[in-house]
Amino acid sequence: MKQEKNIPQIDDTPQAQDKPHKRRVHYSGKYPRRFEEKYKEQNPEKYQDMVEHVIRKGNTPAGMHRSIMVNEILEFLKIQPGETGFDATLGYGGHTKAMLECLKGEGHIYATDVDPVESEKTKKRLFEAGFGEKILTVKLQNFCTIDEIAAEAGGFDFILADLGVSSMQIDDPQRGFSFREGGPLDLRLNQTAGISAAERLDTISEAELEGMLEENSDEPYAAELAHAITTEIRKGHRIDTTAKLRRVIEESLDFVPQKEKKDTIRKTCQRVFQALRIDVNHEFEVLYDFLEKLPGALKPGGRVAILTFHSGEDKLVKKAFKAGLREGVYSEIARDVVRPSAQECAANGRARSTKMRWAVRA
Repeated sequence: MKQEKNIPQIDDTPQAQDKPHKRRVHYSGKYPRRFEEKYKEQNPEKYQDMVEHVIRKGNTPAGMHRSIMVNEILEFLKIQPGETGFDATLGYGGHTKAMLECLKGEGHIYATDVDPVESEKTKKRLFEAGFGEKILTVKLQNFCTIDEIAAEAGGFDFILADLGVSSMQIDDPQRGFSFREGGPLDLRLNQTAGISAAERLDTISEAELEGMLEENSDEPYAAELAHAITTEIRKGHRIDTTAKLRRVIEESLDFVPQKEKKDTIRKTCQRVFQALRIDVNHEFEVLYDFLEKLPGALKPGGRVAILTFHSGEDKLVKKAFKAGLREGVYSEIARDVVRPSAQECAANGRARSTKMRWAVRA
């Protein structure tokens, strides 16, 4: 007697027919280029081999962030069980996790971030790793509110502020942080607040844009770029995507010698995007505020380490620490910047521009 095959039943109800089948985006070729296709990299629990392969190549897996100078930070902060700390920029939580481990279950860390999407993911990841509310408090607010949090915590024994943008924000084209990927020209750390970079450019004057490019990124072609960008907008051609802004930059640098053009365009794009990001997120104003309130948030003998990623930030931190030392607010400060090791820079290219400064509360 012939055995009947198990034939799967097909749901032919109208409700089922209305739902289109969605296929997962698969890699095109061996290794994908687009962020959306890198689903393996974004699932480290399931595809750990792929994540390790990307890291071995010296790259950062999509949707992840590799914390910089962890050993140097911990060596300076000398965190002891029972202490209270503050991580000003939670991000992916790598620094936070390393500091929490130093507490050995005793003490507390407060952490802030303005990105509602990424901070919720990180909080969940840290809670699942065993760092619950007893030892960790995550607040969705700007780190310039450090005075309010310090009042709640009773002051801090150690503070870390990593002022860099996280890799998962840079790599996601929908955030608009990178000129290498097409996407909306947004650049906000919190996409639910303030105005996007595109909206900022809608009404900016040529003189104001030139000043922004000079102040926020030391742009040598600030005048030429400001004229080209504002002229394009006045013609009714809105610059609302990363690709449009890159095109205007490329066209405005047409006078650069051919052999220098590719490198000049790349570096100019980096500076222009940086200047806009600093502007729409009010980064300098926030840092000014934070540095002013910082001494009052530290307990006597408390330690603070700050990572910066461009000269504007580093100058502000250096100036504040030197002034604090003269006034007797700090008993000791870093005389020179601390840099990541050559090995770390080779393994993680995004570490190269990092500078760390530190101070000890008197």
